[in-house]
Amino acid sequence: MAKRQIIKINEDKCNGCGLCVTGCHEGALQIVNGKAKLVNESFCDGFGDCIGECPTGALVIEEREAKEFDLDATAEHVRALRGDEAVEEMMKAQEIHEVKEETPKHSHGGGCPGSRMRVMKKPSGGCPGSQAKSLKKNDNNGDSDVEVQSTLQQWPVQISLLSPFAPYFKNADLLITADCVPFAYGNYHRKLLKGKAVAIGCPKLDDGEAYVDKLATIIANNDLNSITVARMEVPCCGGMVRITEEAVKRSGVDIEVEIVTIGIDGELK
Repeated sequence: MAKRQIIKINEDKCNGCGLCVTGCHEGALQIVNGKAKLVNESFCDGFGDCIGECPTGALVIEEREAKEFDLDATAEHVRALRGDEAVEEMMKAQEIHEVKEETPKHSHGGGCPGSRMRVMKKPSGGCPGSQAKSLKKNDNNGDSDVEVQSTLQQWPVQISLLSPFAPYFKNADLLITADCVPFAYGNYHRKLLKGKAVAIGCPKLDDGEAYVDKLATIIANNDLNSITVARMEVPCCGGMVRITEEAVKRSGVDIEVEIVTIGIDGELK
């Protein structure tokens, strides 16, 4: 056995909905006695499509000693379980959805399209967000229409959909953002997001405990350069700071957390 990435299931959080089973092209998961189970380590390629399907945050990717992913054995398993068409879909997922050179071997992005991992390379030399292109120099009011390019370098961005071992987290500057911040702060891309990996969520409406677990795994396994929390000034948004601080504590990593606060008027406080 070798140390590699593989799925981990928190049965206390699992509600037995089965969405992870259908989200796994390799047939590595089954519902047993009302809970999701990993039926064979050799069938799990460690990419984590099932994570994006899970509504309760019961699934994470961990790195541990496990049997190697066996593509041939997995294909036979899927054929017996679901038929030849399912094998074709599994092979397409293995080949088509690899994320450039940074992606671990056998990774894919099937399942939920919103959870497919992407790395977007931005042009070097200056901030893409500052490369504003004038589309119409003057209108009747003398104003200009300007298109500002995104500085986002990854997909997905929502904490529940993130794989803790995604290549864009390695040695990264991590920006943990309350999801209202990009709407309120006009300079979000240029002043906060540029050059950072991002994790977005709502501390009031989402599962804070699941966020702590996910962020702790990201922090513990990626040798981050820095962590910044971008929050709104409203009191409930302080939950994002508490979630992050608890995640750092659980990770066992000694790293400072910088906090940036945005007013509801869009001003940097």
